Amino acid sequence: MSNDEAAHFLDITGFVCPMTFVRTKLMIEKIPSGAIAEIRLNAGEPLVNVPRSLGEHGHEILYLEPEGDDAKGVHILRVRKA
Repeated sequence: MSNDEAAHFLDITGFVCPMTFVRTKLMIEKIPSGAIAEIRLNAGEPLVNVPRSLGEHGHEILYLEPEGDDAKGVHILRVRKA
């Protein structure tokens, strides 16, 4: 895991696309540039779409790994706002 500590946290495991990215985008818009956010998301569409969309918006993906040993379960995404 990245040594950069997150100051902002979001759990979108209870949502499906496109709301996963909508919720993430709303949180990212509220934090200052350079801030680090940690997002819990499910495998599947959110795992593909959320990091891709954040990257397309210029944000830096710092870390993306499964939470625990289950690669088909919840993942942790850490991103630095551009």
